[in-house]
Amino acid sequence: MARDVAVAYETVIGLEIHVQLLTASKMFCGCAVSFGAPPNTLTCPVCLGLPGALPVVNRAAVELGLRTALALGCRISPHSRFHRKNYFYPDLPKNYQISQYQYADHPPLATDGHLELQTEGGVRTVRIRRVHLEEDTGRLVHPDDPARGSLIDYNRSGVPLMEIVTEPDLRSPAEARDFLVALRRLLQFARISTGRMEEGTLRCDANVSLRRPGSAWGTRTEVKNMNSLRAVERALAFEVARQRAVLEQGGEVVQETRHWDERREVTFASRTKEEAQDYRYFPEPDLVPIVVDEAWLAAIRASLPELPAARRARFVAAYGLSPYDADLLTATPATADLFEQTVARYPAPKTVANWLLGEVAGYLNEHGLELEQVPLSAERLAALLRLIEQGHLSGRMAKEVLVEMLAHDRDPVAIVEARGLRQISDDATLRAVIDRVLAEHPGPVADVRAGKDKALTFLIGQVMRATQGRANPEVVHRLLRERLGRA
Repeated sequence: MARDVAVAYETVIGLEIHVQLLTASKMFCGCAVSFGAPPNTLTCPVCLGLPGALPVVNRAAVELGLRTALALGCRISPHSRFHRKNYFYPDLPKNYQISQYQYADHPPLATDGHLELQTEGGVRTVRIRRVHLEEDTGRLVHPDDPARGSLIDYNRSGVPLMEIVTEPDLRSPAEARDFLVALRRLLQFARISTGRMEEGTLRCDANVSLRRPGSAWGTRTEVKNMNSLRAVERALAFEVARQRAVLEQGGEVVQETRHWDERREVTFASRTKEEAQDYRYFPEPDLVPIVVDEAWLAAIRASLPELPAARRARFVAAYGLSPYDADLLTATPATADLFEQTVARYPAPKTVANWLLGEVAGYLNEHGLELEQVPLSAERLAALLRLIEQGHLSGRMAKEVLVEMLAHDRDPVAIVEARGLRQISDDATLRAVIDRVLAEHPGPVADVRAGKDKALTFLIGQVMRATQGRANPEVVHRLLRERLGRA
């Protein structure tokens, strides 16, 4: 039955992604952009919309928009301009938002790009309809005590935003999530945005509809208020199921805006969906058009760093890594950089990859941290791997040292010396320990000599115990077999 339902409708998803740009100041004034500052401390007459205040375009924001457009293969508009998008909302003091609109004579900053998405079925191309610039609104704060009403923080008002709109090319909630992961990765590698959804620097709205395969578009709803990748996938899955249930019961989907309730895991109707004419767009009279000449564009193109897909392919070709490992290592610029910097000091790519994707990633996951939040340098990671290679540390000891490095910002050699962890590998020292262990355990010694290898494992364990885990297991194994005539 479930299979019949699955083929009865095709899911159609298009995304509108708001990206906060990595600028020091706001879109149209010199106020600082800073996350977590005390409320209403980063404002001026321009971003508060006071009478007589005149906006001035932030050139750095435009350059980041153009950088994005180039990375997405968009067609750049040589002339574009800003418009006023008129609507009332408490966190928008001037009752209009400065944005860009799709006019034939003044198109947005860029159009007609694409982003390739790696899926289980192969590479999928998701088309980018447009990239445009705008300003953010303020932020409403709702205290727990209803008697205090709602508060407004205007620190965010006027922060530079870029909106990236896709064509309705995504066919499942999982694809939508994967697209956001790929886009965020591109934005981070190109130094355009932090892409942190938990801080609101990457926000996503989704237009969702269902249709019979090959038929006309279905009525869409817009889903908002999704503040994590997990929320995006779950909200869209709920909305797809909800619309399917409506259609199967003979009903009609209503075009409306719906919000995602994270606690109840449902979408709920917020308002009927506005059309463009409802916003009464008109050209912003206080701002001159953006004119992009070839020289400016060439300079921005030349400044673009290696993007994730290219870097992933190079990791496979240059370091002999699997596509899976290369993909994980290029998940963030910090991971990719640390990998290459460590390999430059310790040229064993697979070993470095294993430690980064295994022990380091495990520590970060366990403590809910990002790589940038721990004091791990390429020099220290390479030093740790050399200690293992030189036989001074066993794998188990190295893991203990790594945890102390990450937790206390310490050098691995200093940790080993301070804790007396250096591995014992010299034959003379270990033979003395082995002789003592054999004298204490005559039964297992007899078993080994009778051909019972399980007893040999017991004796190795006793030597490791006697040396507090510092004995080199390979050397102990060789010496024991020699001593018991099993070499």
